[in-house]
Amino acid sequence: MKQAIEKLEKLIEFGGIKKDIVLLMISGIALVISIFKLLPMPFDAAWVAIILCGVPIVLEAMIGLVTAFDIKADVLVSLALVASVCIGEDFAAGEVAFIMQLGSLLEEITVAKARAGIEKLVHLTPQTARVINNGKESVIPAEQVKIGDILRVLPGEAIPVDGVITEGQTSVNQAVMTGESLPVDKNAGDEVSSGTVNQFGAFEMKATKVGEDSSIQQMIRLVQSVDAGKAKIVGIADRWATWIVVIALTAAALTWLVTGQMIRAVTILVVFCPCALVLATPTAIMAAIGNATKHGFLVREGDALERLANVTKITFDKTGTLTYGMPKVIAVHSVLPSFSDEALYAVCAAAERYSEHPLGKAVTRCYQQDIKGEVAAADDFRMLPGRGVSAVINGKTILAGNAKMMTEQKIVWAEETAAQADNFLTQGCTVIYIAVGGKFAGFLVLSDTVRTESADIVSRLNHLHVQPVLLTGDHQNAAAAIAGQLHIREVHANCLPEDKLKWIRSYQEKQDVVCMIGDGVNDAPALKAADVGIAMGGVGSDIAVDAADIVLVDDEVKELPHLIALSRRMMTTIKVNMTFSMGLNFLAIVLAIIGTLNPVVGALVHNAGSVLVIINSALLLKWRKK
Repeated sequence: MKQAIEKLEKLIEFGGIKKDIVLLMISGIALVISIFKLLPMPFDAAWVAIILCGVPIVLEAMIGLVTAFDIKADVLVSLALVASVCIGEDFAAGEVAFIMQLGSLLEEITVAKARAGIEKLVHLTPQTARVINNGKESVIPAEQVKIGDILRVLPGEAIPVDGVITEGQTSVNQAVMTGESLPVDKNAGDEVSSGTVNQFGAFEMKATKVGEDSSIQQMIRLVQSVDAGKAKIVGIADRWATWIVVIALTAAALTWLVTGQMIRAVTILVVFCPCALVLATPTAIMAAIGNATKHGFLVREGDALERLANVTKITFDKTGTLTYGMPKVIAVHSVLPSFSDEALYAVCAAAERYSEHPLGKAVTRCYQQDIKGEVAAADDFRMLPGRGVSAVINGKTILAGNAKMMTEQKIVWAEETAAQADNFLTQGCTVIYIAVGGKFAGFLVLSDTVRTESADIVSRLNHLHVQPVLLTGDHQNAAAAIAGQLHIREVHANCLPEDKLKWIRSYQEKQDVVCMIGDGVNDAPALKAADVGIAMGGVGSDIAVDAADIVLVDDEVKELPHLIALSRRMMTTIKVNMTFSMGLNFLAIVLAIIGTLNPVVGALVHNAGSVLVIINSALLLKWRKK
């Protein structure tokens, strides 16, 4: 029996969308020939549509009933087909089958468009890698690359695994991962992601993430996890479809008994098919997911957008979410007449040139970006753990570090300068004090800078009646400074992971629907507990991404208000679809009972409703709030 069912399943496989289109075209031509009697044929041309479009529907219904007693729309459609054929309404049977398969094709196209933006990742997975061993280059399958292997990537090649450039410089097209239209310059020490394309310049890199852990594979898993069938509202529609099948059979039987007209009973079966009702929700969800994808979001849970539509509070982690998560030099202050601010910046960058500390690296990076100059070489470089660095530049000893380092070295500075530095400290900034040749020379100020779009995001969220809340592990001063810039009224600083979790649950106890957006491991519990969790996929940790319902691929949070507005629009579309489909069914049933509709017209009216529902859902693909 099982083998027979498997053979039947193979019989109803149409192959692909192109084949479906060809079969529908043949069936459509046959129906035109049938209704207008264009060609003399030994049989009704509508049988071509019945066989090509109707037989697969009947077989699928039989398989569902036999294997799982699954009563769905195709059961009622099959009954309508068989009944129409039995009373000689061949054209009605062919029309029902044709329009049902047309609706199914439109749904497939909608789903295909929804996933097209990210499905290409599967095809862009690099197949080979150039591995260097003992100075010799060999080409091996990409899946055989191990962590720590040294790889060479030539111009025009896709980067096979995640890694760090060890030698060379290039420009990388990261559009497949981040959507950036312009290539990004990369030098030694920069990270590169699998699936991105090397534009020019060969370089060598050290593999850091391979196989299933690579960026491209993580993205593919996210694509595969997208499933509109998980939405709660879809389950409701399915349950209604089951009841409608039972009610339709009962109504048809009663109409036949009362009127004695089989054609009315058949018409009821035709128009009672809950196709539009069943299609109303999944097509809208998949179209909305497609829209979200084009704006940088991967929706991992089918009902995430449904939950997002009801959000009243959105809690933000600060670092890497509302800010760039990278310290930047925002001020330089020299107190020595012989040293300009730029000269002080230069000696500090030179002293930090060989530092492994994130702040030291930030100073060097920012100097190169701001001044566009080369960082001078330093002699006798020394790291002083917990204090700072010491180096000799042009014969003078340079100290760069914290206040504790200056005190230990007996370096003193004026109270006015101390007050200026303290003012930055109260704003949550970091201050690096600098001494040249044993004399205090000034200080540099570093801060995690606010994303340029963050203020606009907060404003737009307020207009959507969603209250932003800042939950951060930073100290109160830094949190308050950021919140003040962005006009966020509710702030909770010094939050450990359990504290963020506590605040999420406290909001939920007050009946708030909460969305959490974060990027770090410490955000994972809150992301999981929130009604909707959104993780920063680019800078975010793997754990945070796994805990989230939605992943922001390119870390461009500016599209967050669009996502919330889209989720609400999706729910409106679903409600319109369901109301329209049920209203159309009710009207068609009444007309069928009183004999106004025959099976042919009934099939056309009802199944046209299914097509309209799919088209209405497809409008979500390009929707954007004005």
